[in-house]
Amino acid sequence: MTAKYPQPGELDAIESASRDEISALQLERLKWSLQHAYNNVPFHKKAFDDKGVHPSDLKTLADLAKFPFMTKAALRQQYPFGLFAVPMGKVARLHASSGTTGKSIVVGYTLKDIDNWANLMARSIRAAGGRAGDMVHNAYGYGMFTGGLGAHYGAERLGCTVVPMSGGQTERQVQLIMDFQSQIILVTPSYSLVIAEEFERLGVTPDQIPLKVGIFGAEPWGEGMRGEIERKLGIDAVDIYGLTEVIGPGVACECIESKDGPVIWEDHFYPEIIDPETGEVLPDGSDGELVFTSLTKEAFPVIRYRTRDLTRLLPPTARSFRRMSKITGRSDDMLIVRGVNVFPSQIEEQILRDKRLSGNYQILLNREGHLDNVEVRCELQREFADKLSPAEVASVSEALQQHIKTIVGITTKVSVLAPEAIPRTLVGKARRVIDERPKQL
Repeated sequence: MTAKYPQPGELDAIESASRDEISALQLERLKWSLQHAYNNVPFHKKAFDDKGVHPSDLKTLADLAKFPFMTKAALRQQYPFGLFAVPMGKVARLHASSGTTGKSIVVGYTLKDIDNWANLMARSIRAAGGRAGDMVHNAYGYGMFTGGLGAHYGAERLGCTVVPMSGGQTERQVQLIMDFQSQIILVTPSYSLVIAEEFERLGVTPDQIPLKVGIFGAEPWGEGMRGEIERKLGIDAVDIYGLTEVIGPGVACECIESKDGPVIWEDHFYPEIIDPETGEVLPDGSDGELVFTSLTKEAFPVIRYRTRDLTRLLPPTARSFRRMSKITGRSDDMLIVRGVNVFPSQIEEQILRDKRLSGNYQILLNREGHLDNVEVRCELQREFADKLSPAEVASVSEALQQHIKTIVGITTKVSVLAPEAIPRTLVGKARRVIDERPKQL
C-alpha cells in the first residue's frame, strides 16, 4: 500500500463545497442545535436565560458570540445525565472520560449520533489515506474511552478490516502487525514509540514494517515527534483530533496529501478561537483557545464548549473546511515556573532537536523553600546508547539545558538516561508532567 490521495468522486460533496454553501449549512444546523439544547436541557435553558439570549437571536454565524460558554466544570456538575437532551430510552450508548482530575464526564449517543460519528471517522481515515480493503490495526483503548470504538466503527464504515487490539501487550501488537500485514495503525503518539522500540528490539527495520500510515491522537504532539515516528516506523504520521465532550475522535483530521493541520469537519462542528482570559472571539489566524458548538448531535449537544486546547484556525487547503494548527498546549496544562509560563510541548520541541534523543521524556517539578526546581528526564535513542562516551552524554545534557534556558526561558536540570529508563504508558496518554510542588491554598 502507498498513501492514497482522494480521487474524483471519493469525497463527500460538502468537502469540496463553496464557503457560502458551508456557511449556509452551518447556520441552518446551528439554529436547530441551539433550539434543541434550549428546549430539552434545563442547564442550557437557564444559561441562555441568564445571559439574556434566545435561540431566535441567532441570525448570523457571528451571533453565536452572544451565547454562553460551556466548561468542563459545568459538565462535571451535571454528572451523570444532566446534560442529555433526549430520554434515556433513546440513548444507545454511553462513553465517559477517565475522571483522573475530578468527576468523570459522561456523554450519550443516539443511534443517529453513532451513525454520524462512524461517517466522520470513516471520512477521517479516508483523508489519512485509508481505503476499503485496508487492514487497520486499532491500538486505541476500548471501553468507556471514545477512541477504540470510535475508530473501530469508522474503519468498518469505510470498508476496512479491523484488528481490535486495544492498548497494551506490546509484543503481541508487533506480532499481529507483522502476521496480518496491517497497513494502517490508530494509536497514541507516545505508545507508537513503545511499539517502535519493540520492532527495534526484534531487529525489524522500518522498511520491513508493513505499516504505511499512522493516525495519531488523544494527546498533543509536535513536528519533532512526527519526524521521529515516521523515521522509526517508516510511515506517514497523520494527526487526528477529537475529545469525548464533543463526540470523540473524528472532529478533525489531517489529509495525507498535505499534512498541514487537522481539517475540522465544519458541517458537524462549528469552531471558534477565543482569548482564554477575556472570552473575546478572535479572528482566524490568531492564537487562542478552541471552542466548539455541535451542529448535529442529538443526545449530548455542546454549545460553545471551551476545550482549553490552544491553537489557531487556518484557511482551507486540501478540503473546503478550515484547518486547525497543531495543539500547542492546554490553557489548564500551562506550568508557571518561577513566573515563566511554560508548556510541556515547548520542552518536547527542544528535546527532539537532538536526533540522539528519543521522544520519551518526563518533566518533574518540586520546590525547595520558595524556589521551583525543574528536572527534565529524557532518553538516548537505542542506536546511540553504546556509541556515546559519558563525556558525550554529558555534552548532550548540557546542550539541551542551554536550549531550554535560551528558548523556553527556565533553568532546568537535565538527566539523559538509557533507552527505556522512563516508565512506559501502555494504555492511554503518556504522563509527561509530575508536579510535586505544594498546592496553593
